[in-house]
Amino acid sequence: MTRSACSPRAHSSLASLRAVQTRSISPENFDGSVGGGGRATEGTGAEAARDLGQGWKVSPSVDVKAGETFTLADIDSAGVITHIWITTHTDHWRQLVLRAYWDGAEEPAVEVPYGDFFASGWGRFAQVDSQMIAANPHGGFNSYWPMPFREGAVLTLENTSDQDARVYYQVTYELGGDHSEDAYFHAQWRRSNPLEAATPHVLLEGVEGQGQYVGTYIAWGVNSNGWWGEGEIKFYLDDDREFPTIAGTGTEDYFGGAWNFDVPGEGYTAFSTPYLGMPQVIRPDGLYISQQRFGMYRWHVADPIHFTTGLPRVDIQALGWKSAGRYLPLRDDIASTAIFYLDRPVTVRPEAPSFEAMEIHLGAGAGPHSPAGPARR
Repeated sequence: MTRSACSPRAHSSLASLRAVQTRSISPENFDGSVGGGGRATEGTGAEAARDLGQGWKVSPSVDVKAGETFTLADIDSAGVITHIWITTHTDHWRQLVLRAYWDGAEEPAVEVPYGDFFASGWGRFAQVDSQMIAANPHGGFNSYWPMPFREGAVLTLENTSDQDARVYYQVTYELGGDHSEDAYFHAQWRRSNPLEAATPHVLLEGVEGQGQYVGTYIAWGVNSNGWWGEGEIKFYLDDDREFPTIAGTGTEDYFGGAWNFDVPGEGYTAFSTPYLGMPQVIRPDGLYISQQRFGMYRWHVADPIHFTTGLPRVDIQALGWKSAGRYLPLRDDIASTAIFYLDRPVTVRPEAPSFEAMEIHLGAGAGPHSPAGPARR
């Protein structure tokens, strides 16, 4: 693995002169072509620009039709995506599915609900101030994960709902450079709703090849009273089977907090830092929102978890407390996004997120068990 898979700045310093070219795809330049921006005469802004004409924000957005998939970007040469900015209405955050395909692969390396990819899984805004993902008012989503490719890249957005979604976006990338030794960016989503009794939630399993695990986002819905975060996260590396090489000490510990995220007198306290945080705390409202919900991220940018032959499994326990100081296995609603770099563009992955699997229920625990399904290639 080369350095560019670990850090957004590792492929060069800002002062270096390199034989690359910057391009950007948006509804004002759908193919990123040279001099291709601002040429539209039709688009979602055409009516507003009728007195001004071409070049005056004629095509700032697209409508992703209900039940259809829209191609955000189609790049046919070597390069690296350096930044994605995108926004749509909050209603669509758990209805759209973001996918990325590398080097002509027929199967996606990224297949994640739109909101969860940007650390915003509950369809409600919370500020995220991190190095790799920024969520800004009101739903301006940014990704700085470097996404290199050797032959080409395709990014798509599927609308699983019965309502059209208006989407504004910009994909910035570099053309050129040698990416023959770079790993491919992957992201997978899984949800346990509710989690099976006394069973860890699986974030990742069955991955073969060399790479590094670099990020976790979890939208955690609590279905019981009391503290919910005693569970440990475990990374089974290479030949690990029964026991993991890396075992954490608790959920709040893994996400960089301590002592229940509880600041005395304030209760659960949201925080967002460059590499880890709990930016979202959704409290009960005394009516339909009866349970607490949390959004947490941990980016392993400064501390990537390297594996040589594979990543058999990553899982996390859901534990609270019961009488006599004993752990209580919980049956919570846990939706995770696992982010990693791998030496190949395709790997085993769960079933694609569906409208039903992604749906956010007003009453926590009201829905049936909806696992991500069996792994597939």
